[in-house]
Parts: sequence; C-alpha cells; structure tokens
Amino acid sequence: MTAAALSGSATAHLRRGFPSAVDPCALSLNENPLPPLPAVRSALTESIGAANRYPDFLPTRLRRLVADHVGVPETSVAIGPGASGLAIRVLSATASPGDRIVLSQPTFDGYPVFARIAGLAMVDVPLDGYGHYDLVALSRAAADARVVVLCRPHNPTGTLEPVADVERFIASVPERTIVLLDEAYIEFVSPGQRIDVPDLIRRFPNVVVLRTFSKAYGLAGLRIGYALAAPGLAGTLWAMQVPFGISTSCTVAVAASYDAEAQLQQRIAHIVAERSYLRSRLRASGIYTTDSHANFVYLPAAGRPWREMFDGTDLRVRSYPDGAVRITVGARSSTRMVLSAVEQALSAPGSFTSEQ
Repeated sequence: MTAAALSGSATAHLRRGFPSAVDPCALSLNENPLPPLPAVRSALTESIGAANRYPDFLPTRLRRLVADHVGVPETSVAIGPGASGLAIRVLSATASPGDRIVLSQPTFDGYPVFARIAGLAMVDVPLDGYGHYDLVALSRAAADARVVVLCRPHNPTGTLEPVADVERFIASVPERTIVLLDEAYIEFVSPGQRIDVPDLIRRFPNVVVLRTFSKAYGLAGLRIGYALAAPGLAGTLWAMQVPFGISTSCTVAVAASYDAEAQLQQRIAHIVAERSYLRSRLRASGIYTTDSHANFVYLPAAGRPWREMFDGTDLRVRSYPDGAVRITVGARSSTRMVLSAVEQALSAPGSFTSEQ
C-alpha cells in the first residue's frame, strides 16, 4: 500500500471516531444540539484556508470584540481556551498551594480537578434539597478561603439565585477572597434576571466572571471563553495569555456569531421552550426537577438511581454518585426519547417516584 493510501485510510479511521454534529442521544455534556449557525460555518470555512499562518500573537482583536459586545473596557477582559482554561488561570494567578477554595456540593465536574491542579484545599458546602445555594453557609466558609466559586445558573442543578442575594453574598466576602462567578449558561437566563456585570466588576474588584462560547453559541469544539474583571485583576490574567494561543478561527467564529445575534436568539428561545416542555412533562409524570435556567434539567436523588431509567437505551445522560441525573435539552426528537424511557421505567415494577 502506498504512503498516500495509508494516510487516507488513517484519516478515514479517525473521522469515523469524531462526534456527529447532530446526535439526539448526546445529552450528557450540555452541548448545543445544533451545529454552528450557517454564517459562522461559512466564516470558519473561509478562515481555515489561512491555516498556514499564525494567529495574532495575543488575541487583542477578540478581546476588543468581547469588550464591545459586553460593554466593558478592553482592560477588563481576558481570553482563554474555554471557561475551564480561564478558571485554571484564575486559580494559578490568585492562589497558592494549600490555600482553601470553597465549592458547592455538587458542582461542575471541572472545579475539583482545577483545585487539585492548583494544589488547593477544597471545602464543600452542600446545596439545599431544591438545588439552591446556602449563601449564608457559603459566605461563612469563604471567610478564610482564597477563592469561592458561585455558578449562576448552577451546574448541575440549573438553579438561579436572585440578583440581590448574590450581590449581598459578594459584599459579605472578604476583599482578599476571589469570587469566581461562573456564568457559562447565562444566555439561557431571561434578561430581567441577569446581573449587571459591568457594574458588578466596577464595584467589586475581587470578582471574576467566567463565560463561554461552548453552550448557547454552539462552539464547544473551538474552546473559546472569556473572563470579566476589574482592570487590575483582568490585567493579571491577560499577562498570562499564551502567545499564539487563540486561533484565527476562534476570532472569526465569535465575530460571525455576534453578527448573527438574531438567529442566535431564536435558537436560545427554542432550547428554553424545549426545556420548559420537558420539565412540564416530567412533572406531569410525578418526577420532580429543579427549576432550571440553563439548557438542561436536573433530577435530584430519590431512592433508585435515575440512571437506571435510561439503561437499555442509547441515551447518554450525566449521572451522579447519589443517584441524581442531569439531562441536556436537545431537539424534540431527544425529548421524545427521554419521555419514552421515562414512561417505560414508570410502568415497570419498582417504579421511580420523586415528587417533592
């Protein structure tokens, strides 16, 4: 076999292992169920033709795009490989091995990993029975911690703490404690329930807000995230930017996404409506779900592990050690598959019940 043939067969083998852009069974990672918007795909196709050229030494153009869109100075923005990459950078820049980091229990799977990488001591504060933070307990734990993480909406429960409560919590935290406010799912929150981030980082120089283009924007594979903070803290994060670390395709994709804002909002509205439909159908079946404001629903632990409901199906959902499960909101075809699995499980002996 020629070298070209060998190369071609290796490429074909690898491509068969790549994920499909549309997969109604992929409900475990909170990905957007649809491919990037047509205008974004077109821009990416055009940009890849210059893959032989280096990107910007530092992502200054992307930084400017984000700053203008959010309404903050460029000096308040840092760019990174997804919100996860920025979270690690925040911990590296602001904490030392042995320092304490306060997390909720449960929380986004990445945060315990990031804490271990940074050598931090983790303090877990349990959520209440409805998936909400105990902000008083969180504030008490943060009193002698270097970092405290607050996800809004929360992952994995999808719950949303009121703006006033969050601001009171931040005000109660010592100024030396970094508040990592994770807003990975903020685009799915109604505008009236969002925090005024430009004002927040102006008033609280110890707050870092993390956002991502992986969820609502459907660009998880490109790994693009950004942090918003007061210029002093954001400047520290910006100084840690890896040269040539953000591809030109990332900048192009963000610009095209911003230009297609109306289409993006239509997609978000569709996912939010599907989330409401799935929750209502589950509740009608007697299954309690938390009041999610993200692109997923969460079923708290209730006796039998919820993952058993999906045994024997092709559905991939995120299960937790206590028996809880998180289900990404997909297209209507995904919802039908979830509801079918639920119906079969409820009609079987030893049925599931969880109404609270």
